[in-house]
Amino acid sequence: MSDLHTTPLTALHKELGAKMTGFAGYEMPVQFSLGVMKEHLHTREKAGLFDVSHMGQVLIRHEAGYGGAAADLETLVPADLLGLGEKRQRYGLFTNDTGGILDDLMITNRGDHIFAVVNAACKGADIAHMRAGLPDCEVVAVTDRALLALQGPEAAGALAPIAAGCEIMRFMDTGIFTSDYGELWISRSGYTGEDGFEISVPEAEAERLARDLLAQDAVEPVGLGARDSLRLEAGLCLYGQDIDTTTTPVEAGLSWSIGKARRADGARAGGFPGAERILDEIAGGVARCRMGLAPEGRAPMRAGTELFANEDADTPIGQVTSGAFGPSVGAPVAMGYVAASHASEGTRIFGELRGKRLPVEVAKLPFVAPGFKR
Repeated sequence: MSDLHTTPLTALHKELGAKMTGFAGYEMPVQFSLGVMKEHLHTREKAGLFDVSHMGQVLIRHEAGYGGAAADLETLVPADLLGLGEKRQRYGLFTNDTGGILDDLMITNRGDHIFAVVNAACKGADIAHMRAGLPDCEVVAVTDRALLALQGPEAAGALAPIAAGCEIMRFMDTGIFTSDYGELWISRSGYTGEDGFEISVPEAEAERLARDLLAQDAVEPVGLGARDSLRLEAGLCLYGQDIDTTTTPVEAGLSWSIGKARRADGARAGGFPGAERILDEIAGGVARCRMGLAPEGRAPMRAGTELFANEDADTPIGQVTSGAFGPSVGAPVAMGYVAASHASEGTRIFGELRGKRLPVEVAKLPFVAPGFKR
């Protein structure tokens, strides 16, 4: 894996006995000594620490401050960014001219500029996209900070001694905290469906912060394996798997991320790539949609499994995009795209697994109730 990038925590991962793999161009831990199942359940019950330093951290500045940066970024993203309050964060999507999704990202109002976090596999393309599409903004890739995610019901108790005041934050609040580890950029967010935080820390202090968090009884290191099963149970999309340039926000069930102001008859209707198709789909519906899928039995239905209306049908009506065993659910869980004619909750369809058609029920997402602090 000598051709892969490392993070400031790579040496610590190996010291802790992590099984490493290549992911999005980085050497990353798949699991630690607990194993994927126990890491998943520990995060749901206490707190798990994830290294997400491979993600892209970006600052966007405009001479007119946040308002100028937000107005410009709205030409690339369907979210209502001008309506985003200071120290608040919002989920957004980069769309293309045909309404497809280029990437999903988190966007923060930092008072006089924007802080954004983009996916690791897309960060080079995303930064180039922003620099080309935002000529009046300065788009700066942050390369001297690590990013950690502390997730689970005991996350606030673990972080509060380090960043006093973080415990009173609400879901999607953000703040800059002075600490013994330097300036911490903290958001109360994450990608597990649990309460938790994402913490941007100066690179030189990342390992020390991670060690001190892991020294607490409630906190265990967690790898990519459990991160994937946690986000799947929470009904959260993985870019490149559940959403990509062939899916629109409406098909993906992400219409909620398109603010009222950006919709038809809104104060700033449209004005983003693919707006005509996306707004038409909001009004008129789609031919397929992303749904939860609950396979019967114990065999998971993995990504790529074709879905059929019945055991004898010749033509697929959809496909699984993510699937695994759900440790919290105690059964296989999946999600994918299903023809709208068969996408009602409770509909029984069939997945083709090793040449056999096995029953699967169309289910509501998420599979586990979110634990966010509202």
